[in-house]
Amino acid sequence: MRLWIKRPLAGMPEGAEGGLVLDDTIIAAFVGAREQPVVDAVFDAGAHVVLPGLINTHHHFYQTLTRAYPAAVDKKLFDWLVALYPVWARITESEFRVACRLALAELLLSGCTTAADHHYLFPAGLPDAIDIAFQEAASLGIRAVLCRGSMDLSTEDGGLPPPSVTQKIDTILADGERLAKTWHQTGPGAMRQVALAPCSPFSVTADLMRETAAQAEALDLRLHTHLAETEDENAFCTTKFGKRPLDYLEDLDWVSNRVWYAHGIHFNKSEIQRMGQAGCCVAHCPSSNMLLGSGICPVGELEAAGVGVGLGVDGSASNDGSNMIQELRQALLLARAGRGIEAARFTDPIRWATQGSARCLGRDDIGRIAPGLQADLAFFKLDEPRFSGFGDGLAALITCGAHRADRVMVGGAWRVIDGAIPGLDLAALMVAHNAAAQRLRI
Repeated sequence: MRLWIKRPLAGMPEGAEGGLVLDDTIIAAFVGAREQPVVDAVFDAGAHVVLPGLINTHHHFYQTLTRAYPAAVDKKLFDWLVALYPVWARITESEFRVACRLALAELLLSGCTTAADHHYLFPAGLPDAIDIAFQEAASLGIRAVLCRGSMDLSTEDGGLPPPSVTQKIDTILADGERLAKTWHQTGPGAMRQVALAPCSPFSVTADLMRETAAQAEALDLRLHTHLAETEDENAFCTTKFGKRPLDYLEDLDWVSNRVWYAHGIHFNKSEIQRMGQAGCCVAHCPSSNMLLGSGICPVGELEAAGVGVGLGVDGSASNDGSNMIQELRQALLLARAGRGIEAARFTDPIRWATQGSARCLGRDDIGRIAPGLQADLAFFKLDEPRFSGFGDGLAALITCGAHRADRVMVGGAWRVIDGAIPGLDLAALMVAHNAAAQRLRI
């Protein structure tokens, strides 16, 4: 079916002032201001600002169960993790499933059409966490890039996590290969993809990092890990390995155009240059970085050096939310607070959350509004008091603080209509989710 997205209020590229024509799953053509295309159906977008579907490059779905967890509030990263690891170790399969569903619903409702999740926690009774997350993503119709995380360096070996949430290297590698064969899709329009993602330098061994990099090369998968999130991490790596985090990872074949790092705050100038030359990317997580007091990601310096920058909400226990459109405003404010008004234009966070995020995930079929690309679109109305009196609709979306999409389309299919997900009883989901969270607090 050919559908005309007719004359959006704002957000269209040059040449598409009259909107877009969609042909099933893809954007078929731009419509000029005076054109009247021949189509099967019309959606009047005159009240909507339309963006490419937002792409979340870093999340931890399971953490929706421990938002504002009392023992972890007002703690920096390492102390926060120590407080939460024992709680997360008790998550059951049913609790994990409802956590994924809630996180994915929250993302969709905020205009997100592709979600990358970094799951590195496999306590007893939860060996199939990635399979469950794929099932939940499929049920809501959102694209998913699920990162098979891992930890094998426990407190008994000088790491941070307890032994109950770590695994052996052979188990980790075997499951990565199984997941790739079972779920990973390639080519334009892929709905589900697998990445390999050891958690961080302070929770995995050098052997696991090195062997995972080799496996990613053999299976042609992306690589993801936390890196340079805090000064404590830099100190840990210097003390334990005699090297800064990036130097350590470079020795393990983790500095390449296959890799995107989460956070990427505490790099020096020469490290940023090396990352740019290698084609690395960074998932910038502004809300999480602010709440944990981790620092300010040098987004401008990264991009100037050729490093790709995307946006991520990070886990809902450090951001305490899974809202992508709100993350764009946070990214703008943080950049300017740290480096002045010249640090970012209001359009920059839109680019980071779309084109930049697509680059992080190795995708060239999403992240832009252009003929031939996937019809992943997010529609926002400016009809709340916060927008009253706006001048520039696209600027208002960011600076006035949009927080919920009116409609969302993934691959040409409506996944959010009138601010709701068809077929999902959100109230019942929240009841089940709150009950699961309460069980973990006991």
